[in-house]
Formats: sequence, structure tokens, C-alpha cells
Amino acid sequence: MNLSDITLDREGLAAAIACEDAAFEAALREEAYRVKVATVGPEVYLRGLIEISNICAKNCLYCGIRRDIRCQRYELSEDEVLAAARVAAERRFGSVVIQGGERTDAAFIRKITRLLKAIKSIDTRDDPPLGITLSLGEQSREVYEEWFDAGAHRYLLRIESSNPDLYRKIHPAGHSYDRRLQALHDLKEIGYQAGTGAMIGMPFQTAEDMADDLLFYKKFDAPMVGMGPYNPHPETPLTLSGASFPSAERRFALGLKMIALLRLLMPDINIAAATALEVLDPRGREKGLLSGANVIMPNITPEEQMVKYNLYDRKTQLRDCPSSLDILSSQKIVIGYGRWGDSKHFHRRLSWIKSLSLTS
Repeated sequence: MNLSDITLDREGLAAAIACEDAAFEAALREEAYRVKVATVGPEVYLRGLIEISNICAKNCLYCGIRRDIRCQRYELSEDEVLAAARVAAERRFGSVVIQGGERTDAAFIRKITRLLKAIKSIDTRDDPPLGITLSLGEQSREVYEEWFDAGAHRYLLRIESSNPDLYRKIHPAGHSYDRRLQALHDLKEIGYQAGTGAMIGMPFQTAEDMADDLLFYKKFDAPMVGMGPYNPHPETPLTLSGASFPSAERRFALGLKMIALLRLLMPDINIAAATALEVLDPRGREKGLLSGANVIMPNITPEEQMVKYNLYDRKTQLRDCPSSLDILSSQKIVIGYGRWGDSKHFHRRLSWIKSLSLTS
């Protein structure tokens, strides 16, 4: 297969995903990087990742912090979260991500609201106040509005699979595909930069499913996407079921390929080089950036708690430190220090909507 053979429809995307020719994959990644630089620039934007809690009310069949799994639970205090956010400010990351298991109890919701307001007041010297992304699962529209008003402006809620049948295979009863879709639309209508994403190379998934995921992002008009290769956790029902899935080498290649194809399909969005890539290759995120991604999330969770946020096998072996960013700089990857790095796609869409209202 040649680059000139790619068509960005379901059939063409599925063919590109299924193709395992190394020369084609290398050419695709190179072209995606060229398109990234031409449309959103050479910069890579940083999101300091704060994993606030591994307590979760959901019971997803693939997840290492699912409700019924036996693990040591934790929740960061407000002081710990703010200390991590100050680290992000000092290192000029520009933004933080607060990620955690899904909880809808009132105490947790109020805690997040307080933290959002406090993070916005952190002194960032000459830089703008820290940008804030949340990734805390499905919430009511009222909660999303409360957090938006308190200072969050981006929200990542992964669909995990855009195929309703596959979604049901990897989630137990009580997990609703339609509810997940409604939450995404709520976020978008409120005004968030509403991002989504899916696992790549998981059991039961076909090349057509992955093509449909890419087209789902396009149809939803997602301004940012965070997707990554499926990495099994040894104690989850999906792993214990014995269902087959691609090798680690193939899942890594698929992860880079999906980034590259998405960059061609949606040239001006933000695409994260997921931590899951680094589990499969020690230079995984760097290779993701060179395949068209433009966001990374250095982990600034306190180390004694970070090791408990074990979403998948070997996830807890990953560490971030200033030297990892120095490595990117040595590869001539430009880091956008002190900048939010908001999605150009989102702001272009916003400008278009405003222009329609002015002419109506």
C-alpha cells in the first residue's frame, strides 16, 4: 500500500489500519508529522497529570482500578493536589489534568470545585493561570456546569469504543453507551473543549471498528483526542476471559498509526501521545509525537500514590522527571512552555459559530 492509496473514508481507513507494511507505516507517520507542523505548528504542549484518586464506582471489564478489583485505594488531599499543581506552575507546564476514578458523591464534587478555584489562583509569574483539564468520568450536566464555572475548560471523556456492541462487551450491565454519548454532548454544549478517545488493539476489535472510531471523532467534531493501545491488566475480567488481541509490537504500531491517520483526518486538533505508548516502547511518547501527536502529560502525582493508580500492567513503572523533557528537546521537539496549547480546531469552530450569530 502507498500513501497515495489512502482515502479517508471507512473503507480506506480500515485498509490502512490493516496494512502491516513497515515502509507504508513509516511514510504515513512522516506525512502526519509534516501535516501537524503545517497546521498546528511544531510545539508540543504539556499537561501535568495529577491522578487524584483510584476509587471508582464503575466496574469496566478492562480497568485495573475497577470497583470490584482488589487494590490499595487512595485519594489525594487538597494540599497534595495543590502542591502538584504548583510543581506544574514552577516547571511552566501551562496546564494540569486532574484524572481519577469516576465518583459522583457530593463531597468529591465539592472538593473538585474548590480545587479548580484554588488552582486558578496559583502564581504562575509571567505565564497565564494554569489551564485545567478534567477527566473524571460521567457526571450530571449540573456538575459539569459547576466545574466549568469554577475554572475547568477542557474535559476528556473517552468513548473507549464507538461500536455499541463492542462497548457492551467490555463493560458490564449498568454501563450505558447512550449515557456516555449524552455526557459528551452535555460537555460540548456547556462550552468545554470536549475530548474523547478509544482503546486500540483490544479483544474483539476489527480494523473497521478502529476506522469507525476515527470517523466518530470527526462526526463529534472533537477538538482533542486521547487514545492509546490496549494494555491488559492481569486481574481484570477481560484479560482473564482469554480473549485474543494483537501482540505488544502490533498494538504499538497500531497506536502510532491511529495517531497518524487521525492527524490526516482532523489536521488542526490536539492529539495526545498517551502514556500507554511508553509501556510498550521506552521511546513511545516521543514516537507518538513524531507520528502527529502534539500533547504529552508528564505525571506529577506524588510517587507513593502514583504506584497505586495501576490502570494496566506495568503502568506503575513509568516515571516522569525534567530529564525526560530534556530528551525531547534534544530530538529538536519544540516544547510550548507556559502555554495552554488550546485546540486550534476548537477556537476556529467557536469563531465560525460567532460569525453565524452576528450575521443572523
